[in-house]
Amino acid sequence: MPNTDVISFSRGAPSLDIVDTEGLKAAAAAALDADPARVTGYGTSVGYPPLREWIAAKHEVEPENVLVTNGSMQADAFLFDELVEAGSPVVVERPTYDRTLLGLRQRRGELHPVTVQADGLDVDELEAILKGGVRPSLAHIIPNFQNPAGVTLSGDKRRRLLALAGEYDFTVFEDDPYLDIRFRGEQFPTMLSQDTESRVVYASSFSKTVCPGLRTGYLVGPADLIGRVAKAATNTYIAPNMFAQATIHQFAKAGALDRSIATVKAALEERVDQLSASLREHLPNAEFVVPDGGYFLWVDLGEGVDCAKVAAAAADEGVQVVKGTDFVVEGGASCLRLAYSAVQADRIDEGVRRLAKAVQAAGA
Repeated sequence: MPNTDVISFSRGAPSLDIVDTEGLKAAAAAALDADPARVTGYGTSVGYPPLREWIAAKHEVEPENVLVTNGSMQADAFLFDELVEAGSPVVVERPTYDRTLLGLRQRRGELHPVTVQADGLDVDELEAILKGGVRPSLAHIIPNFQNPAGVTLSGDKRRRLLALAGEYDFTVFEDDPYLDIRFRGEQFPTMLSQDTESRVVYASSFSKTVCPGLRTGYLVGPADLIGRVAKAATNTYIAPNMFAQATIHQFAKAGALDRSIATVKAALEERVDQLSASLREHLPNAEFVVPDGGYFLWVDLGEGVDCAKVAAAAADEGVQVVKGTDFVVEGGASCLRLAYSAVQADRIDEGVRRLAKAVQAAGA
């Protein structure tokens, strides 16, 4: 019989114990008290103005460079609609977020996967592709604690990527929802902050620092592009969720956002350290890079392992994982993505014990 006491490493979401529900209650009340007319109205497609201004100040840009959306995936969708046509060459990381691949495939983009190394995208490999004649409209990059690999793009590679974007005339889509949840190591400047040629469009989200239920993300980019996306947003839904955005603004204004980030970082560091130790003990042949932040760890179980069989056997053991093949155009058969964000530290070792049993049961 399948184990019904489920431990889930499948979803990149915070567990409830690290969500500041009391702070959110206070912020929601403050939003209604401070600005009832705008909070309860339709608003405009660019988002709740005070939050838009707060984001602009954070990234040292003008408000006209910012569009606040219903989650960063919606920001992704609007940007892809603007920049990706059928047959458009698009550079993606290998592996990369499965929903990114889905969105680009839906728009029939021509995908060019580039290997992700321990310090991020293999820029030499990208340069070789460009010299070979590929002229992408877009390069999608998750620079910090990449989903699913958990690695971070080095400072040198960020500079080289920007130089290549200028030389070969493409947009760098800096998809960066994990920036603020680094719990150790060096914080590198964003590519947005180093961009002098309007080559970067930046996206982020409050799902990882506050909670996903408020569905608030944003784009930062050239004002003309943001204007075109805002028009598409108007035609799609008139305006995003003003109440959610006003709640986040009050949450940040009260200092609760900084406290929430500190809570999240402390919990995630404990969880990833426990996960790493448990993998070394129970799956000693597995290969992985220990993240310095973020939500995910990418594990390669070794040649000959079938991750689909492992995932099915793991489900029978009461542990949920996501198979590596979901995150690549091809390959990934021996890999799994483990999201440690939703599993409390005292449950992680048991989860890895079950996963090790599943690997054995799958004949690996």
